[in-house]
Amino acid sequence: MRIKADKIDLREEDFTKIQMSETILIGVVLAVAGGFLDAYTYICRGGVFANAQTGNIVLFSVHLMQMEWRRAIASAIPVIAFAVGIIVTETVKRRRAITGTVHWRQGMLILEILILIIAVFIPENHLNTLVNIMISFVCSLQVHTFRKVHGHGIASTMCTGNLRSGTEALYNYWETKNPYYRHRYRCYYGIIGAFIAGAVAGTAASNFFPDYALACPIIVYVIAFCIMMREDGGFMKNYDNK
Repeated sequence: MRIKADKIDLREEDFTKIQMSETILIGVVLAVAGGFLDAYTYICRGGVFANAQTGNIVLFSVHLMQMEWRRAIASAIPVIAFAVGIIVTETVKRRRAITGTVHWRQGMLILEILILIIAVFIPENHLNTLVNIMISFVCSLQVHTFRKVHGHGIASTMCTGNLRSGTEALYNYWETKNPYYRHRYRCYYGIIGAFIAGAVAGTAASNFFPDYALACPIIVYVIAFCIMMREDGGFMKNYDNK
């Protein structure tokens, strides 16, 4: 990357020197899963969000003030599960730095797949609280494990930050015509579009076959895992630990 006159000037090769886990392909695939899971938990698991913890915090506050204790607890549990997922991810990442065995991002995908496989066998409207804990935990692992797309800080499980950053980049591109900002806003809006597509698919699956809908994000995660395995050279590839 070169810096010229306070402007970022990127060459084409600057967009390619990245790990597979930070490519737009993996970002799009994971965003589809993120949108799907949010729609699924809202429709099939009691009207809570797997990813949007701001929404759950608002719901918790509303139910708390209305003295709807059970609904307040139901809204708070995904928030707690999300926070635990961040702690687990950081723990695994630090242990990976010490042990140097399986790449920790691939390990997180395996864990996400296993958790969803368990959840898919729990019928709709049975043990909703437990399923919401599991899915919020999965989404937390995902958002904290896969934090960048082509060097841009992007979340694959929510859209607010992506919308802000993408729109900012779009405006800067209008003003400067700098290809860096063009690349940046395309990445952000691409992830948002993939999230929307996943939410649409999640809504359809949740309405037509709710008991088996979770099989869809499992397939998506398996695809992401296979892409990373193929391009990254398997488990034992010695990456840096970022």
